[in-house]
Amino acid sequence: MSASIATRDLAFEPVDNARLANFVGPMDENLRQVEQRLGVQVRRRGGWVEVSGTPEATVAAEHVLRHLFELSGSESLTPDRVHLAVQEAYMEPAPVVVTRAADEVTIHTQRGGVRGRGPNQRQYLANIHTSDLTFGIGPAGTGKTYLAVACAVEALQTDRVRRIVLVRPAVEAGERLGFLPGDIGQKVDPYLRPMYDALYDMMGFDRVARAIERQVIEIAPLAFMRGRSLNDSFIILDEAQNTSVEQMKMFLTRMGFGSKAVVTGDITQTDLPKQQLSGLRHVMNVLPGVEGVAFTQFTSKDVVRHPLVQRIVQAYERSAPDKPA
Repeated sequence: MSASIATRDLAFEPVDNARLANFVGPMDENLRQVEQRLGVQVRRRGGWVEVSGTPEATVAAEHVLRHLFELSGSESLTPDRVHLAVQEAYMEPAPVVVTRAADEVTIHTQRGGVRGRGPNQRQYLANIHTSDLTFGIGPAGTGKTYLAVACAVEALQTDRVRRIVLVRPAVEAGERLGFLPGDIGQKVDPYLRPMYDALYDMMGFDRVARAIERQVIEIAPLAFMRGRSLNDSFIILDEAQNTSVEQMKMFLTRMGFGSKAVVTGDITQTDLPKQQLSGLRHVMNVLPGVEGVAFTQFTSKDVVRHPLVQRIVQAYERSAPDKPA
């Protein structure tokens, strides 16, 4: 039996040519993107849009289009922005217009506001704000590192912490880079590039460079952290799946007074020797239920990069054998 087809006629007013052009995009490319991603047909005549497809898809498309039209009045709609709007429709349990709840956490940085997209990202931000130690675990592209850096920048700018400490195990992804020239900061630079990119996005290159020079932003290789106590700091351990059990315990016991730590990683992309247990996988069985510790589990539905990334992650999830947590 073929699926039933529903049709919805939508009016977008007031009809302002500049806003309408922003809403639909060049050659209606924004509408084509919604059409392709949600599996519907979209036809437009002036400020009227007809959407047809399965009942569920047309409801989702209507909410996405109305949300995009609302945004078109205040910002330029790029393909990336349209992609995120469609992605939010996928993340929600039911298609809804994405609005901010009264208790939703919004991160404020010098470059603008950052908020969670979808329930898992919003829960992640809430956990970071309310817990001293937060774990963000899930596949690439789910915003784990970016949101953690945003929270760190906000905490620094509002004087809740005195410094940001960036930590990452120096483990190559299946390669051997050999000798790297320079001082310790330059040697670990390649491993911290994702966090640098997020910092540049939120603070600007010059501010980040000055903060690193003054040690307000500190690069702390995981192997050199033993014996330290980090007070009044926002500490981010990225790619934590590449820590050993001993390294993870050592890192978690570095937290001092007035500090907050976020640990991110993807247990499906471990670069440790096959016989070595990941410290992140181990801690998932050790710390749940401990007061002050929160876990957020991301899935392929939370991927906010190119839509192909989500499909790649899902394909790997389907092909991977079940592994014990």
